[in-house]
Amino acid sequence: MARESRGFDNRPNAQTTNHEWQQLPWGKIQRKVFKLQKAIYQAVNRGNKAKARRLQRLLNKSYYARLLAVRKVTQDNQGKKTAGVDGVKSLNTKDRFHLAEKLRKPSKAKSLRRVWIPKPGRDEKRPLGIPTMHDRALQALVKLGLEPYWEAQFEAESYGFRPGRSSHDAINAIFKKCLSKPQYVLDADIAKCFDRINHDYLLSKLDCPSVYKRSIRQWLKAGVLDNGVFEATETGTPQGGVISPLLANVALHGMIDSVVNAFPSKKTIDGKQEWYRPKIIRYADDFVVLANRPEVVLEAQRLIEEWLKPVGLELKPEKTRLCNTLTEWNGEKPGFDFLGFNIRQYPCSIHKGVNASGTGRQRYQLYIKPSKKAVKTHYDVCKEVIKRHKTAPQATLIGKINPIIRGWSNYYSKVVSKETFSKLDHMIWGALRAWTVSRCGQATYEKLNNYFSYGKHGKWTFQTKGGMVLLKHTETPIVRHIKVKGKNSPYDGDWAYWSKRMSNSYGDIPTRVAKLIKRQKGRCNHCGQYFTSDDLVEVDHIQPKSLGGKDIYSNLQVLHRHCHDVKTQLDGSLTVNSSHDKG
Repeated sequence: MARESRGFDNRPNAQTTNHEWQQLPWGKIQRKVFKLQKAIYQAVNRGNKAKARRLQRLLNKSYYARLLAVRKVTQDNQGKKTAGVDGVKSLNTKDRFHLAEKLRKPSKAKSLRRVWIPKPGRDEKRPLGIPTMHDRALQALVKLGLEPYWEAQFEAESYGFRPGRSSHDAINAIFKKCLSKPQYVLDADIAKCFDRINHDYLLSKLDCPSVYKRSIRQWLKAGVLDNGVFEATETGTPQGGVISPLLANVALHGMIDSVVNAFPSKKTIDGKQEWYRPKIIRYADDFVVLANRPEVVLEAQRLIEEWLKPVGLELKPEKTRLCNTLTEWNGEKPGFDFLGFNIRQYPCSIHKGVNASGTGRQRYQLYIKPSKKAVKTHYDVCKEVIKRHKTAPQATLIGKINPIIRGWSNYYSKVVSKETFSKLDHMIWGALRAWTVSRCGQATYEKLNNYFSYGKHGKWTFQTKGGMVLLKHTETPIVRHIKVKGKNSPYDGDWAYWSKRMSNSYGDIPTRVAKLIKRQKGRCNHCGQYFTSDDLVEVDHIQPKSLGGKDIYSNLQVLHRHCHDVKTQLDGSLTVNSSHDKG
């Protein structure tokens, strides 16, 4: 790995251009870094942690890893244009090369810049601590080595902020547990989890090379600047840092196994052997405990509260709820909300359906739907967009609202959402009709025809005369999500499994992208590497439109984002050359 840096040592100079940065062999860089990450994962799986730490130190010195870390925070991440206390943002190519060189000898961590962002659906705001660009790149570099080390150890039922796992996996795990019989539920949230984690506890648990621990200690103790006022950080992992979610997962690792293993797997009750252990499903600081008997849930709550004390955490009383999935219990209505979904069992007629074993009739039906709060929040967002564009052209309004509808529908397309989608389409249609009345007065058929006309949604399709059509929620097909297997991780090197998950539209990727990936047999057409679940991808034209290519399905392909950037540069140069030839 030391040889990799020889070709890049003199790269940053006054003549450095964006073209040189894009022309770096990003496919090779990713493969080399991933090869080391996979070796770290496998070493921990075999119990050879000493070898894993040696590989982590090697990865930390790799120039390829430093380039990749800089790319992640300056190009790929959404916060690339957000500055820290030093005011640096949106680095140019020369600065990116210099930043990669500076990561060889990391400087002392700078304080965080505090910003307040509104919580979705609430009037309150939550604080974010924004590190400097240098600290973000260094965090990304440390995360490259720390993540595979802990991915080999994390519990199977932990889903938040982990590669290859999503909220849909957590919901599917709940679905499988609740399908067999009604469950008693503890729905809980950890109070200010990111702000209260005990630093000494976290650092003693990290088990990593000293170069990593030294940097992490500095980030935890760096303090926060809020409007020029410095505040020391005695506890917590600052939200807004690249590595903070991973550190929170490390701090909470072990809670599930510790509590579940405190119960016997089976117990004789009324002369019958019954499964007695609870099932705990955690997504970051939110979790649910599911059990067949109420005393198990209550005991699990007590054990969790004890386990959290050394970590410096406690459960939030106002968000801790005891309920049952089918009947009223503990004064609470049946069912519960988790990650924007409502999970509940409904009694059904004795004439409807058979149970899983086929020996009798089922007494209930399990439905997982979008929660009422999620539906209201989404409709309020759409209504606010419509209200803000009262005087805007119809095409502008459609362009603003379509991505909101598409994203929300894709998220909830894995559960029973058909009825909710239809209801939302009707509500938005009403809001759009009011929008037309506000523009043209009395809503006569003649005036409404300027905005509504016959199209793919019938004669009341909201579309422009140029063919721009408002999306409907019901256009999104309902497809059941397939849960990730056990403790599988993208770092395990099982390309057959992970490429299949990507190519079959598993996870949070649009259906069109999934179909294209399936057509390409899970590989990028540019670099030939398999797509992984956390890759950033772009849909591209096989033959560029500037060279006569058509905007049709057969002329589309999916590329890694870095491959797309390289191809765009090449296509641009081809266009210039062809124009010279014509001249």
